[in-house]
Amino acid sequence: MKTAILCGGEGTRLREYTEAIPKPLVEVGGKPVLWHIMKIYSHYGYNDFVLLLGYKGEKIREYFEKNNDESWKIEFVDTGEKSSKAERLMQAKKHIDSELFFTAYGDDVSDVDIREVLRFHNKHNKTATLTAINPESQFGVLDLNGDMVGGFIEKPKLHTWINGGFFVFNKKIFNYLQKGKELEDHAFRELANKGELTAYRHAGFWKCMNVFKDAVELNDMWEKGNAPWKVWK
Repeated sequence: MKTAILCGGEGTRLREYTEAIPKPLVEVGGKPVLWHIMKIYSHYGYNDFVLLLGYKGEKIREYFEKNNDESWKIEFVDTGEKSSKAERLMQAKKHIDSELFFTAYGDDVSDVDIREVLRFHNKHNKTATLTAINPESQFGVLDLNGDMVGGFIEKPKLHTWINGGFFVFNKKIFNYLQKGKELEDHAFRELANKGELTAYRHAGFWKCMNVFKDAVELNDMWEKGNAPWKVWK
């Protein structure tokens, strides 16, 4: 199975880095976050990638042409700088040669078991499966007892579920993608309305590199040897 990774966004909230490089090349522990995502899939035996490029995409191509020490099979697809995620994914269609394929965002890392997501998808046999996660609160939380502060809880996990990426798609997903429409706001809503979208609930680690603070935290975790997404040896 192939893994299509969405690598085209401008990363406007990471301008400290993305003036010079695309967000997927922002480093964690000396390697691009994109490399970490690919290592997760590779750990589970999936080494065939389609990188859907956009903003400064030539830098991603140049990096892996010089640094593919993993012997991954990589196809590079220039999807345009301003394309939506749905439009980028549409351009992956001719590169997908099996009924099912994985898709991932180019900035999320997790210790999710990719094999389990695939088993879950096959069990339900719907068009699309996403990985649902409980995000951490951005802030510490007060434990209140009436008017008294009983304690502090540092960034607890919220009791809501969000889309954490790490998808499995049937090729029927291409019937739901449209130019000028977004993947989440259009295709996923339509799939959900038709009962064709399932959610694999992952209670473990997940983090998105969205802003400068996220990059600092991920690097700190890596340097301290506390990187839960490092499922490989």
